[in-house]
Amino acid sequence: MRVMAFEIIEKKIDELLVCLDKDILNLQENLAMLNQLRELLVKRDDASLSKMLVSIKEKMGSYTEHKSKRQSILSELAKALNCNVENVKLTMLEKILPEEKKTQLSKRKIKLKSLVVELKKEHLSTALLLSECNRFNRLLLKSVFGLGGEKTVYYNSDGTTKRQNDAAFMNVWS
Repeated sequence: MRVMAFEIIEKKIDELLVCLDKDILNLQENLAMLNQLRELLVKRDDASLSKMLVSIKEKMGSYTEHKSKRQSILSELAKALNCNVENVKLTMLEKILPEEKKTQLSKRKIKLKSLVVELKKEHLSTALLLSECNRFNRLLLKSVFGLGGEKTVYYNSDGTTKRQNDAAFMNVWS
């Protein structure tokens, strides 16, 4: 009975390693997409942004399927180890695995951690860029449509300041 459980655990660990490789690949793809998203936003390439959105929507199904597969593997591991699924963590598995599997799992764990840290940083950078774009667009709309009121100050080409008098219209001639 114990030998059979060990064989199941070993098989599930191999499946988990393959699953972790796929997680690493997904994180790398997400990092590349965030970089591409920022690039397309700066270039204002609406056509490419639309294509990117379609691509992301298409990949969502495979991400969900992969997450479900990982949960299934962890659930079967928990059953074989006679513990709760919530307790099956990579650190816990490292403690019980033979040295070879432990090394393989540790490498993937370290890679995943570094990618997650990098993804958080890139996500924050993208969020800040979007926030600045939003702020700039609001300011631009206020100035174009006169929503700024009397307090709006404009600079002429010679560097002198001028207050806006005609609030609802733009003067194309000056």
